[in-house]
Amino acid sequence: MNTTLLESVTTRANHLIDPGLAIWGWQITVYLFLGGMVAGILSLSALLELRHGKPTSPIFRTAPFWALGILSIGMVALFLDLEYPLHVWRFYSRFQTASPMSWGSWILVAVYPAALVFGLGSLDDGGRAWIRKGVPAKLEGIYDKLVKHALERRREILIGIFFIGLGHGVYPGLLLGTMAARLQWNSALLGPLFLMSGISTGAAFLLLTGLHEEERKRLVRWDVNAIGTELVLILLMLIGFAYGTESARFAAGNFLGGPYTPAFWSLVVILGLVVPLLMEAVEARRHLPFTLVTPALVLVGGLALRAILLVAGQESAFRLIP
Repeated sequence: MNTTLLESVTTRANHLIDPGLAIWGWQITVYLFLGGMVAGILSLSALLELRHGKPTSPIFRTAPFWALGILSIGMVALFLDLEYPLHVWRFYSRFQTASPMSWGSWILVAVYPAALVFGLGSLDDGGRAWIRKGVPAKLEGIYDKLVKHALERRREILIGIFFIGLGHGVYPGLLLGTMAARLQWNSALLGPLFLMSGISTGAAFLLLTGLHEEERKRLVRWDVNAIGTELVLILLMLIGFAYGTESARFAAGNFLGGPYTPAFWSLVVILGLVVPLLMEAVEARRHLPFTLVTPALVLVGGLALRAILLVAGQESAFRLIP
């Protein structure tokens, strides 16, 4: 028996695994997409302020709160996917250093208070005063101390948010990569790929809101770098599959003539990466007016990347046997 196809033979009796892993559906795609976008929003907002001072565009005053709202929608989708939602507390009953899922669970816990403090420091005095009106009288003292901390420790908070965002962006790919039996996910490049995609979609979200000219130019430049890195990572991943073991070549076949080839190359590579990259490069070089089509295409590509990888990774190798 061919050992590279051992998984497809030994698990065929399980209807949840053969002919496909019928476990993760659209809910996980939504969570991966929104979670990656949030990672990009937080990391880029913090990096912009660390490198160039406090942003002046209005969106950056409320960006942390937008990020929390978007993440909460993703968390609802994730919660709907759980087989036993009431047992979610078990994720936090212990911490396993070797488990990407454990790291991801705790990073999610850290995002909420960190982004809240980040957001309070980003607001102007009027915004903080408006929020204070809704704080119960017994908690006003705590709120004032939180605001003071957010302002006095601003740089430390920005650095923390930057790395929390990076961790939140990379861990889903690392988690999928630990599942070696899933041929399409068995790549060390999946973590960096998800991170770069999250940074790119986060930049796209911010660009859709209408930024001041200088801040927009910086985000476009960073987005170009992220898209370029994504393309390189995708190329390296496909090369690694194509010239790897027999099981890796089966994974490459999904995107190189297999069932996911049209969707992957049209939605992800061409419309989601190459076209936005060329449009941003031409806009920057020719000083053309900024168009909202570019970030919209980036968002479509980011969603398609996660959807296709998630579905392809749940394919059984048995389907790919000629």
